[in-house]
Amino acid sequence: MAELKEAAKPPLPPFTRETAEKKVKAAQDLWNTKDPAVVKMGYTPDSIWRNRSTFLKGRDEIEAWLTDKWSVENGYRLRKELFSFTDNKIAVQFWYEWHDTTGQWWRTYGLEDWTFAEDGRMRKRMMSGNDLKLTEEERWFKDGVDVNEVVIDEKHW
Repeated sequence: MAELKEAAKPPLPPFTRETAEKKVKAAQDLWNTKDPAVVKMGYTPDSIWRNRSTFLKGRDEIEAWLTDKWSVENGYRLRKELFSFTDNKIAVQFWYEWHDTTGQWWRTYGLEDWTFAEDGRMRKRMMSGNDLKLTEEERWFKDGVDVNEVVIDEKHW
């Protein structure tokens, strides 16, 4: 039986500023589903990741890691913004808020560099991030707030 070829994930490389920005927002929307089985399909079967000090390879490891992540990161809401791009690479800055099992809110922020396969799936993701403890008043991404409309600048750090 012939193996089915997976559909491409546009926009495809080589990227322009417009297509790189679309790719970043598509990734943001995908992650905001908080569905590991759906998210892993945006990556090649042999995709490699570094997430802080964790190294992963392949969709099964990605799905398991995301399942664990979102079992403790409750109320997760993410924003990604284009930082830089080339033909098949994109760098993003990101911010997301979540609360742990005790109810403590956190903001995680940092940078990612991505490399894409020809079919538009990510084949490499390298993430560096930091966590900041928040009070309720310091939160940006409260319920009902469009994460894309929040003004993020140095005054808000």
